[in-house]
Amino acid sequence: MAARYQPDPRFSALGGEFADPVEPASFPAGIERWWNARWAEAVGLGDLDAAPRGAHFHRFEPLPGNQETPLALRYHGHQFRTYNPQIGDGRGFLFAQLRDGEDRLLDLGTKGSGQTPFSRTGDGRLTLKGAVRELLAAEMLEARGVYTSKTFAIFETGEELHRGDEPSPTRSAVMTRLSHSHVRIGMFQRHAYFNRPDLIETLMDYAIEHFHPGAAGGDTPARAAAFLEHTTAALARLAAQWMAAGFVHGVLNTDNLVVTGESFDYGPWRFLPWFEPGFTAAYFDEGGLYAYGRQPESVLWALEQLAGALSLIGEEDSLIKALMTFPDQYRAALYETWHQRLGLAPLGGEADGAFLTSLLRFMHESQLPFEGVVFDWFGGMASKDRAFAGPRGQHYRSQGFQVALEGFGARETVRPERLTHRYFAQADPTDMVFETTEAAWAPIAADDDWSALHALLGRVADAREAYDLGRDRSGFLGGAAP
Repeated sequence: MAARYQPDPRFSALGGEFADPVEPASFPAGIERWWNARWAEAVGLGDLDAAPRGAHFHRFEPLPGNQETPLALRYHGHQFRTYNPQIGDGRGFLFAQLRDGEDRLLDLGTKGSGQTPFSRTGDGRLTLKGAVRELLAAEMLEARGVYTSKTFAIFETGEELHRGDEPSPTRSAVMTRLSHSHVRIGMFQRHAYFNRPDLIETLMDYAIEHFHPGAAGGDTPARAAAFLEHTTAALARLAAQWMAAGFVHGVLNTDNLVVTGESFDYGPWRFLPWFEPGFTAAYFDEGGLYAYGRQPESVLWALEQLAGALSLIGEEDSLIKALMTFPDQYRAALYETWHQRLGLAPLGGEADGAFLTSLLRFMHESQLPFEGVVFDWFGGMASKDRAFAGPRGQHYRSQGFQVALEGFGARETVRPERLTHRYFAQADPTDMVFETTEAAWAPIAADDDWSALHALLGRVADAREAYDLGRDRSGFLGGAAP
């Protein structure tokens, strides 16, 4: 059932210390390339036809009863662990806020919508390929059960852009994403940089009210510790979801992590072709700081920077105690998330750790496709015959798989009905490795042929239906359709 449209612009009430009003760019063209009909229904915008979609998501005319002026959000951040006080929303803004059918406050934010006071030497634009890649990342992450922002709309804008990492000139686009929040760790860092504990408290209380209500109550230091503990749990769960999805974000700077624990802002992302802890997504990450296997460490490091900012209003020992919950939170979430991806009931404790270790060791040594192994063994022993008869079957008969096989045999299948979905009748899963994304983009670049992209998105939708991983337990936007 479609939700009704419920505008609720809250962030603007925080005042001018948190954002700057900006004007959206005027583009020479506006060709709709993507409209997320599922999530438009979920926020009461499903009835918009082509004309109002263009008005609101290409020209950014205000939605009815919503925020009157776009806001470029203010923040700082550590970029590859070097502090940068010169950043902020340089090519995007908060466009609107609204509630979904479950009364959750959501943001509509942009990317590629023009220059802002934080653009520095940038043009404020987004390449069309960049928008398509963000769409593919968000759709596949949603299918794999990761708490992610949703690509809401993409309009091609008719400008030619020059970029050092794409053949230039290249086509341009403006994108709108739907997410639970854009409150980044870097926002708190900015106010700490200027020694404004009052603004840190204001921002924290906004985040507690709308995202972590369990942290409400008590004096300011108590709320600061509780807020950090809730944010730590949320980001520990996100790190676990990335690992179980085989996803490498690529740029885990503190301005790219939000306090809700939601994955967003996809630049040089990659999905693993096979299990490899040292795999990196960004060509400029020469030291492997944000490699796949280091993502949990990077998230914890970012949380330490949040704790540093909160120390202006909190008590040191209680903030340290909140941070120290990360290892246990991450470990529990990792075991749970992997079992969810495999459609299995966990046994609990050390048994789950031993099972996961044996499976990942096999995946690393065999170098089988990461998603292929998940696909073959979704449902555990209920899929044994299919897995053994499939293209990777001979590897599962090897001695190296026996410990993992015993682990599958010890666990109950929790969603056996999913195995009858047509998705599992095929030999291989839908993947989103580099070669897949490039194959979808190449016909667009060469002939403006979008058929391969739409076919790929259709296969991703099948995967989402088949795995049916559901909403995140926290009640945030999870992997399932609304």
